[in-house]
Amino acid sequence: MHLPLLGLALLSLLTLGDAQDVVQKPETRWVTYEGQEGPGKGKHIVLIAGDEEYRSEEALPMLGKILSQRHGFRCTVLFSQEPDTGIIDPTNQNHIPGLEVLASADMAVVFLRFRNLPDQDMRHFADFVKAGKPIFGIRTSTHAFACPDDSTSAYRHWRYNSRSWSGGFGRQVLGETWRTHHGNHGSEATRGIIPVPARQHPILRGVQDVFGLTDVYGVPDLPGDVTVLLEGSIRAGMQEDSPEVADARNQPRHPIAWTRELPVEDKPAQRVVCSTIGASIDLKCEDLRRLFVNSCYWCLGLEDQIAERSDVELVSPYEPTMFGFGTYVKGVRVSDHAWPR
Repeated sequence: MHLPLLGLALLSLLTLGDAQDVVQKPETRWVTYEGQEGPGKGKHIVLIAGDEEYRSEEALPMLGKILSQRHGFRCTVLFSQEPDTGIIDPTNQNHIPGLEVLASADMAVVFLRFRNLPDQDMRHFADFVKAGKPIFGIRTSTHAFACPDDSTSAYRHWRYNSRSWSGGFGRQVLGETWRTHHGNHGSEATRGIIPVPARQHPILRGVQDVFGLTDVYGVPDLPGDVTVLLEGSIRAGMQEDSPEVADARNQPRHPIAWTRELPVEDKPAQRVVCSTIGASIDLKCEDLRRLFVNSCYWCLGLEDQIAERSDVELVSPYEPTMFGFGTYVKGVRVSDHAWPR
């Protein structure tokens, strides 16, 4: 063969080999943000995104970047996704790869809705809860799981009147399950009001003005071991300057963020935070991001290191999508959330 042609042939084979390597390379199934310097250095937080409506797949990578780059926590973000492609699919209720990393986690942040996971995956989560490690549940995590009636999992029930493990994970761990919308969904926003007894709570350090476009959930009856951090004032509209509604739904206001500490045998109490405000669009609010970051510090027993005004500056551009079913940005791969890019 003529030498130039031989060179071209070899180049073609090498190029073909490279292309095959690219095709055969496994897709990224989760992302990890290594912690920089900060109080969280050495702590591992796993954030699990899986809801169809409130864009957890946008909110949790943003939060993970802030926690890792501004505060030192190592953060791993898991996503609901298509089984074979690595494309994020919030409507897939059965597939969240990587739950085994919970075994090495110090804390979990969950933003889930009606997931029905295979038993072997669910076991990782159930073992984490049983171990008494801290948990922060956001919005629809009050009804994080919904399994078929023939399931033997304790997590199969979520309804407030279920006979077995009443209210499921939402009530038993976070403090309450889904009941109803108290504000009008999509037309009445929420402003957070700090009740007087909570004003000195370390999670609220530097938190002054919380506003979000999601409505107030109905939370009429929390357990006695709960400390309410924020109450939700229903607003007559979706603007930051919308006034309170004129009717009696704010009398009294329903809780939208709270803490609890659950007893664990032979271990310190399990610290839990729940916030029913927190869609991706809500987290444009700086003070809500601050409350979320501070919650992670508190859950991990680092409340004495919460700054007077925690740094919650965005690490990368953040243009959240408005909540709604079917509004998620299609075709986004898990690898698209890798950082640094």
